Amino acid sequence: MSWCVGHLVEPAGPDAYDPQHSKWAYEDLPILPRAWKYQVLPDTKKQFDTLAALMRDGRGDSLVCATDAGREGELIFRLVYEAAGCEKPVQRLWTSSMEEAAIQTGFENLLDSRNYDNLYAAALCRQKADWLVGINATRLFTTIYKGWTLNVGRVMTPTLALLTDREAAIASFQKEKFYTVELDYGTFRAVSERLSSKTDATRLRAACVGKIAVVRAVERKERTERPPKLYDLTTLQREANRLFGYTAQQTLDYAQLLYEKKLATYPRTDSRYLVSGMEAGLPALCGTVSAVLSLPLVESPEAGQVINDSKVSDHHALLPTAELGRADLSAMPTGERNVLTLIAARLLCAVGSPCRYAESAAVLECGGASFTAKGRTMLEAGWKAVERAVLAGIKKGAEAEKQDPPLPELEEGQRLEGVDAALRTGTTTPPPHFTEDTLLSAMEHASAEDFAELEDAERTGLGTPATRASTIEKLVRSGFAERKGRQLLPTEKGTELIRVMPDALKSARLTAEWEAKLGKVERGTLPPGDFLAGIEGMVRQLVQTYAGVTVASSALSGSGRPIVGVCPRCGKSVVEGRKSFFCEGYHDTPPCGFAMWKNDRFFTGKRKELTRKIAAGLLKQGRVHMKDLFSEKKGVLYDATVVLDDTGGKYVRYKLEFDKKGKDAGK
Repeated sequence: MSWCVGHLVEPAGPDAYDPQHSKWAYEDLPILPRAWKYQVLPDTKKQFDTLAALMRDGRGDSLVCATDAGREGELIFRLVYEAAGCEKPVQRLWTSSMEEAAIQTGFENLLDSRNYDNLYAAALCRQKADWLVGINATRLFTTIYKGWTLNVGRVMTPTLALLTDREAAIASFQKEKFYTVELDYGTFRAVSERLSSKTDATRLRAACVGKIAVVRAVERKERTERPPKLYDLTTLQREANRLFGYTAQQTLDYAQLLYEKKLATYPRTDSRYLVSGMEAGLPALCGTVSAVLSLPLVESPEAGQVINDSKVSDHHALLPTAELGRADLSAMPTGERNVLTLIAARLLCAVGSPCRYAESAAVLECGGASFTAKGRTMLEAGWKAVERAVLAGIKKGAEAEKQDPPLPELEEGQRLEGVDAALRTGTTTPPPHFTEDTLLSAMEHASAEDFAELEDAERTGLGTPATRASTIEKLVRSGFAERKGRQLLPTEKGTELIRVMPDALKSARLTAEWEAKLGKVERGTLPPGDFLAGIEGMVRQLVQTYAGVTVASSALSGSGRPIVGVCPRCGKSVVEGRKSFFCEGYHDTPPCGFAMWKNDRFFTGKRKELTRKIAAGLLKQGRVHMKDLFSEKKGVLYDATVVLDDTGGKYVRYKLEFDKKGKDAGK
């Protein structure tokens, strides 16, 4: 028995079909493989070899596929099976729960893997379609503009369009002033409607000061707020960004480390429910969470609120594990502890009782105008007691919990004397800039109206919970977007790219259309060849549309390439290329040879990217402090200073320096 570690086999690059494709040229487009080729990923070749040896082992005459119960899980196994040249019969384990009883049931009900051939066909179609569009569109626009590598993709480009559309809405927004009059009675306040004229507002204030206000109406309604659902990866990423400022990728990294330490379940899930076989273990798990985190105990967990077999596909919702009871939280890195606390506390909230409160509203009349006062009274905190206990130590979370104070007892016809009135000025506000939290939500719900028309679509929105973080990181890494504090903003380059993109490539509707057709492939009503023929036709038309097109200098062309820094070897400028930051004298005679490669193992092994900002800092200061570097040896994240340690050799070298407190963290 052994396992896959994500995708071990992937489609080969264009140069595997023709060596001339190693150079990008419009004349070679479109690239449409007739017989698809695949390659084993170098970083996971060792595990592939292990699996291939097991598949060929003569001691077994059949295999059991136990990958994720979904489209991607089927694809991962089948590609390994075919690349290994295995022909043994295969049975399929289909379960979304890691509970022992559920796994046992799954093994007792194995099916012939041929029952899932259509699922594999749909997964293969999706993979090939992404390759065809991504490779051809990226090369097309890069060769047209002859400068930056302009990465184009079915998910990445519409996500960038979300950013640019939001910024356009903000730029075109016209602020407008408005005025209100506020009556202050000490224990509560009542506010008028918005007035566009300051003169009218001033006149109303004067008419109210010291006058009697009459209560014209009082309304009180009891409301119930149901517990939240459990986390899937996207909602966890959103919450961690809102409360702690973590990027989506950081949250995924923390959750993955917790999974590897057996403290949390599999993180890359799009479900917010559990399967029925997990119900029996929930009371004990809730007791462990309450004890370890010192949170209110949920004495009678409402398991029915979180159990729904029909809404669990590949994986169930995120949960802490029973190992939490044996963990030393105080010794955990802060990021991991915060994310684990969120996951664990959400379990208690999700199985808790409803929150009950009363909302009161009163309408007062004074100075010939109406004023509204609102209040809220908590009747039964329910699951909110757990949430408040967790948020108590998080300043931003505590601020978000502010509510209208309770209204005093008011009666219709009651006269209130001695009112004080104040004039307040406000302005209408534009849509907010995207944060990682709100962008993830927008990606999840993109083109919702199109997806609503689909039958049995495996997923909706842009990307999957597992890929949305990497999509955002790729936008930043490619220079199409940038982070300013917690905001995500498109760069000039990103804005220009969306401006020149055809609608078909920058709309989420393309994903919806694909899902509709992939669903038919999965059900066996659409031949895979017909689906791919449509994709190839779209790619051909895209390339033909731009035949003979030339463009002037723009943010996308080579003339827009900025200088990153000064070469430490020869003093010439260092500029950014497609694969590296290199000296303009790199190819001189004799050559300078200075190049900082973006895929340098020093950075990729620490799960970091050599970005333009980091490269500029290394060239200017010789060192850059970096957070959340990954230690492959210890499986933890740590902070350190990266030092440019160039000795003039073939490759630029780097080293780490630690402060005294954490000098051994990443060793």
